[in-house]
Amino acid sequence: MSEAVTRTVTSPPGLLASLDPLLREWLPRQRWFAGKGRPVTGFTLVAATELLPATAKLGLYHLLVRAHQPLVPGHGASEHPGDCYQLLIGVREALPPRLAPALIGHVAGGPLAGRTVYEALHDPRPSELLLEALRTRARIGGLRFERDPRQEIRAALVPRLVTAEQSNSSVIYGDTFILKLMRRVVPGVNPDLELPLALAREGCLRVPPPTAWMVADVDRSAASSGALSSADFVDEPYVLGVLQPFVQGAADGWDLALRELAKGEDFAAEARALGRATAEVHTALARALPTVTLGHVQLAQIVDGMTERLDAAAQAVPALRPYAPGLRSAFTALGDLAAEGRTWTAQRIHGDLHLGQCLRSPAGEWSLIDFEGEPARPLAERRMPQPAVKDVAGMLRSFDYAARSVDPRQPDWAATCRAAYCSGYAEAAGLDPRTDPVLLRAYETDKAIYEVVYEARHRPDWLPVPMAAVHRLASADPI
Repeated sequence: MSEAVTRTVTSPPGLLASLDPLLREWLPRQRWFAGKGRPVTGFTLVAATELLPATAKLGLYHLLVRAHQPLVPGHGASEHPGDCYQLLIGVREALPPRLAPALIGHVAGGPLAGRTVYEALHDPRPSELLLEALRTRARIGGLRFERDPRQEIRAALVPRLVTAEQSNSSVIYGDTFILKLMRRVVPGVNPDLELPLALAREGCLRVPPPTAWMVADVDRSAASSGALSSADFVDEPYVLGVLQPFVQGAADGWDLALRELAKGEDFAAEARALGRATAEVHTALARALPTVTLGHVQLAQIVDGMTERLDAAAQAVPALRPYAPGLRSAFTALGDLAAEGRTWTAQRIHGDLHLGQCLRSPAGEWSLIDFEGEPARPLAERRMPQPAVKDVAGMLRSFDYAARSVDPRQPDWAATCRAAYCSGYAEAAGLDPRTDPVLLRAYETDKAIYEVVYEARHRPDWLPVPMAAVHRLASADPI
């Protein structure tokens, strides 16, 4: 195996200040930027690493920056440090035409004055550098590149950026590996690395095992000097990226479902197989990591959270208000069971499961990917054990979304897939989620409420999709 490479680097003073006006305009336009609708008023530099010197033909900086945004648009007094983002900034004298879509801007002053900066992942050379750093277990400044010594990484694999809209960024290397780079990052154990590593130790073949990963250690001196907030420094590093085997020729579950719908083909066999795959992952996670029992106190907290989200959603989306009493009954029914002494098992789960998080190989095998959970949720919450039915509810909602995104809508297709998925789950887990209808209804209701708020804010034309589920789930017989 290659010897680890260690290199100490320094970044020029004034770097972030020179980039600040360009990043304020560019960052909010990115698909993965979470603070849309609120202006960026400034940045705090969490960490900066020079990967290629800017004095060369091609320079490359790795930055962790915290964006400052007002809590309420137009109210600067409420400004606070917001999310921390991972940026890879390329530096050139001028961009060749092929890199025009990656342009961030032209730097007016500071250490990069007169140079052009751009999103470096569009450029093969920076992507090649990241793979080589992972292959050689490099340490460059505060960046550490780790790998599984049992897996080989060949040199000189040709990179290509995945251009589909994502909440992160991905680079495919020679149809052999895919590197997922987290854009919005927090310090601590990232479930997108933690859970696949745990599943690999269990020998679960339903999740591609991590081959290598990239982390950053925040400089203690920067934290103690007051340059960073307490949110920027903990004893654990930031997980920045994970390299996994690329499933060549795999079909995304969402795209596959839509293709079958368009052709009028039955999807029940695939849904059943996907249910088995989900149950196998849940079973392996329950073996690998601790489980807990949820009693009255714990369930009361869960029910309170669901009810609070419903109340907030009804305030934000008036169309939801007539259904609020029926939806609330889904949560009170769960609370009543807990009050009677019923308990449930909670474990680590995927956390954000839907058809788009599933891949079917050319051989017909299903895999689950993207274990980071809902990125908007705090990391501690995403790592908490939860009932496995939460993942099941997410997938049931995804079948409904697929069936209602085509014209004409096909609710019977969704009902068939939902039943097949639960049957497949039962085959592998030994327990059918439908045998606990109160718990399943509560989690599916909570998910549908989330969808209503999301669609009302971002895609109003899609609002009828979750509203159809709301109508069903608020009824006396929601199945």
